[in-house]
Amino acid sequence: MGGKLLALLSEGPRLIVSLPQNSPELACAAADGGADALKVHINVRHEASGTKFGSLAEERENLEAILAIGLPTGIVPGTAECLPSRDDMRQLAAMGVDFFDLYVHDMPAWMSCLESMTRTAAIGPDTPLAAIPFLGKFGFELIEAAVIPHEGYGQPLSVADLMTYRRIREATELPIIVPTQRAMTPEDATVLVEKCGIQAVMIGVIVTGREAESVRAATAEFAAALERLHRR
Repeated sequence: MGGKLLALLSEGPRLIVSLPQNSPELACAAADGGADALKVHINVRHEASGTKFGSLAEERENLEAILAIGLPTGIVPGTAECLPSRDDMRQLAAMGVDFFDLYVHDMPAWMSCLESMTRTAAIGPDTPLAAIPFLGKFGFELIEAAVIPHEGYGQPLSVADLMTYRRIREATELPIIVPTQRAMTPEDATVLVEKCGIQAVMIGVIVTGREAESVRAATAEFAAALERLHRR
């Protein structure tokens, strides 16, 4: 199933902002800064931000306000410890969530068959490279390459990282999203697109911080770097 984010990615590199909280204020700041899409969470304790995201019922009011902004918005709906129900996923699709994103080792098999949202497979540092070419066979339409071990969060992007992302690129034809698990710069985003062939950079709390002003500023810097690529 094609979604709004997929359509955007077909036109050139894009910027996604993963919100450190399900906050309409932060979502507006990201939109003001030039984000192409947003990502939110439920049923998760987010490692990078340290934020605990509640259930769909607990987060629903904020999610509806974020969706009303109008940007394609995806969701991490849980982890293996707290997975969403089929009804949760139906409700999220009905609310207008564009894509869902879950680690393949956490995702139940039934979720790979959902067609109401764009299916995104998050791969981690332990996902075998040999498994990546098969993701499209299971209905996935996007890959999030979240391949940096937790102990490496916040460190500078390295050439070794670039080689890892390039190997992933050569293992699949699916669009690839790279999250800022490293302390990436806008220049790093340009390198990821040009040298590694990725379709989207997703900036999160390591880059954006937690305040509306810092989210807006970081988004604007990364958006400007990707816009320069569009103009080439």
